[in-house]
Parts: sequence; structure tokens; C-alpha cells
Amino acid sequence: MALEIRQQLKLSQQLVMTPQLQQAIKLLQLSRLELEEVVRQELEENPVLEEAQDLAEDKELAAESAEISKNPSSEGNAEEVKELQDDMEGFNQADWQTYLDGYHSSGATADTYEADDDRPSFESLLTKKTSLADHLLWQLTLTRIPDDQRAAAAEIIGNIDDDGYFKSSIEEISQACAVSSEAAEQALSVVQDFDPPGVATGNLRDCLLKQAETLGMGESLVGIMLRDHISELENRKYQAIARALSVSLDDVLGAARIISGLDPRPGRAYGQDEVQYITPDIFVHKVGDEYVVVLNDEGLPNLRINSFYRNALAGGQKVDEAAGEYIQEKLRGAIWLIKSIHQRQRTIFRVTKSIVKFQRDFFEKGIEYLKPLVLRDVAEDIEMHESTVSRVTTNKYVQTPRGLFELKYFFNSGINTTVGESIASESVKSKIKDIIAEENPKKPYSDQKIVDILRQEGIDIARRTVTKYREMLNIRSSTERKRLF
Repeated sequence: MALEIRQQLKLSQQLVMTPQLQQAIKLLQLSRLELEEVVRQELEENPVLEEAQDLAEDKELAAESAEISKNPSSEGNAEEVKELQDDMEGFNQADWQTYLDGYHSSGATADTYEADDDRPSFESLLTKKTSLADHLLWQLTLTRIPDDQRAAAAEIIGNIDDDGYFKSSIEEISQACAVSSEAAEQALSVVQDFDPPGVATGNLRDCLLKQAETLGMGESLVGIMLRDHISELENRKYQAIARALSVSLDDVLGAARIISGLDPRPGRAYGQDEVQYITPDIFVHKVGDEYVVVLNDEGLPNLRINSFYRNALAGGQKVDEAAGEYIQEKLRGAIWLIKSIHQRQRTIFRVTKSIVKFQRDFFEKGIEYLKPLVLRDVAEDIEMHESTVSRVTTNKYVQTPRGLFELKYFFNSGINTTVGESIASESVKSKIKDIIAEENPKKPYSDQKIVDILRQEGIDIARRTVTKYREMLNIRSSTERKRLF
């Protein structure tokens, strides 16, 4: 087969996005905290943009800023503003998902929007919780040991994971610190005596056994079971342990009860997971028999055009060509940012109002009455594209009389019932959770038994679906849930 080079003309349609539309999409999918950070950054970089402090003055200047955007002082400015308005008209109806699917083929990368402002703020790094390593190093400073053991102990602490387990070996510690194996072993023994009990051990058995020794139970039935019968203990073969040790089943169950109170992950108390506080983007209040949707504008700066540049543009003052281009660029960015934020807020309001209309029974009666809902239902209701609704509902939270929920929570697939209707998957998860909560811990329900119970309530569901929902709820299997005491 011969290869040849030839030229071809190809006619195709492709959505080309301006930088302003790219910014609008980014603002649409940002969370509230991220939006506040973007606005603060823009206030620092754009001299045309400023934050209004007085509400009455803000309304007046906002009206004047809007008038400037409608009646610009120069022909070039008029063309730019008209271009922005034309872009905004097609914003809601654009199929962003189709655009993004073909966007990467044109050479752009997924890192287009990655910048320094997407990183954690400096203030969030000023303070931190006491980590497990800090806690152990503090105890090491209070311990009198030889210098070679101290260096090995510090190296051992550095090789302890977040759960508190030692993830290296004595040989590696010895080579890293240039000390003898005996000194490294003594250093490990010193660290294992630190708080919390069970830290710096190599496996679950040694971890629990160290905690039992700390409680003075190393030679008791608890210690013997941990030392010699850990596998039977994990599989709850209490009768086999009783026969092997020639003790009663009640004694084994009593020892197992004590073991169950030990901590298999002693380092988790010093975890570095920071608490994330959520500020709702929108509120839903019940007033009488109606539900009222209210945007949460608290914390968001009131943006306006700077009065100096506003007066300069309104008076038609002549400026240097380079300065004029700079002002026009910053003015366009300021106007577009204000419009994009207002459009974002209006879109969140419309989407939430539509969700309240579809899920009114949920607000009235609870999660059992949550209806199946997909993005297309809301998109058709508010006459927007599904991708726009998807971006609006991502990382956006609503405070309701039923609690705080992510907007994505209200979109669920449907499960068929025996009467031909559908029920939301979240409602089924709630029923599964309630069924397991009411079971006898000595005889927990199997997944097939849960299927039978749900069918008695009119919910037709497969066993593998019950298993999937149970795992999504972080609920263990019936064998692992079984308790004899």
C-alpha cells in the first residue's frame, strides 16, 4: 500500500470560547470559598474594580456602572461590551460537555485553569494540629538514652505511618543511622513504650498485644488469645479457642470483649485531616405552606466600577493610547466579572427553585419521599443545558429545614417498586440503613434477607444492588457485623 501526502478541505462546526466565557464557566463551577478567593484576587489586580462599602451608594454606583456598560463612551468600548453581551446570550444554551470533549484535541491541556490562586491560602498553613510524629518526638526529647539510640529512634519515628505502624526494618534503620542493629532494636523498644500504647509495632497482633501488656493483661487469657490464636479471633471462632485452651466459652467471650475495646489504629487520634466548614450558597425557608428560596450573599464583596475611571469614561477624557487600551481591557474584565457573578447567582437560584418544586415531598415528609430526579428534568424545567446544571450543582450547598445538603444530593436514579412506581436510590439506602440498625446483632440480616424485607415493602431490588448500597454506606457484611456479646 503506497503512502502519499494530499491536502483536503474539511468543513466542521466547533464551539470557540472567548477567555471571558472560560472565566464564566470557571466561576460557575467554583465553590463559595473559591469564588470569594477569586474575587479578592481580582480586586487586587484590577484597578477598575472596587468593593462598595455603603449599600445606598453601591446601588447608585452600580446603576451608573450598568449605564456605562450599556452606553460606553467610545466606539471600541461599545463593540467590546456588545461582544460580551452576545457571548452571555449563548452562555446558558451552550453544550459545554461537547466543547470540553473536543477542546483537548486542539492542543489545550487540563492544566489551563491551574494557577497559584487555586492553591491553599497562606493563612491555612500557619497553624496545624499536633501530628503523631510531633507527639513522639516530644516524648523522645524527654527520654534519656544514648545518642546513637536517639538518632535511631528519630529515624524510626519518621517511618511510622498515620495509623501508628512501623513501616521499615531494623536493618534499614541501622544502615540509615550508621548504628548497630542492637542499638536500633533498643531504640525501637523505647519508641514502642511511648504514648499512644501500641505505636511503632509492625502488625495488628503486636499492636493489640502491646496495649494488653500496658493494661497488665499480657499473661492473661487476653494476651494468650492475641499471641497464639489471633487468626481464630479474627474469624470469631470462639468455640475453637475455648477447646484449644480448655476454658469456658464465657471466658473466651469476656476476653474477646476486652480485645474489641483496644485500638487497632493507635495513631488515628493524631490524624491531620482538617475539619471543613461549609457555608451554604443558598437557603430554603418554609414560610406558611410555601418554601422560599433565598441566596446567601453574605461574605461576597459588592463589586462596582471605580469612580475615578467611571468619571473618566463618562467625561470622555483623552488618555494615552497605551493607557487607554489598558483601561479598556481592565474595564471589560471588570464588567464581565460582575455579570458572570450575577449570572452564577441567578442560575443557582433557578436550579434550587426547580429542585424544591420537584422534591417538595422530601421537604415536607423526609428522605423516604425523595423522588428520582436527573439533570435533564431540571435543565428542561429552567431551559438550560444539562452541563450547565451539572456545574451549578457541583460543590454548592443548600440549607433547608431538613438540614444541609449538596445540590447533587437531590439527583437520584430510580428503583422500581411492585406497584409500577419508582423510588429514589437515596431513599432505598435510608431504608437499608434503618433495617440494619434494627437487626439482632447476634443474628444480623444477610443481603438476601434485606432484599426479602424490601420486597415486602414493595421495593423490587437485586441482591447485588443491596450489597453495593451497603458498601456505599460503609456497613460491613453480616458475618463481620455478628456480635456474640
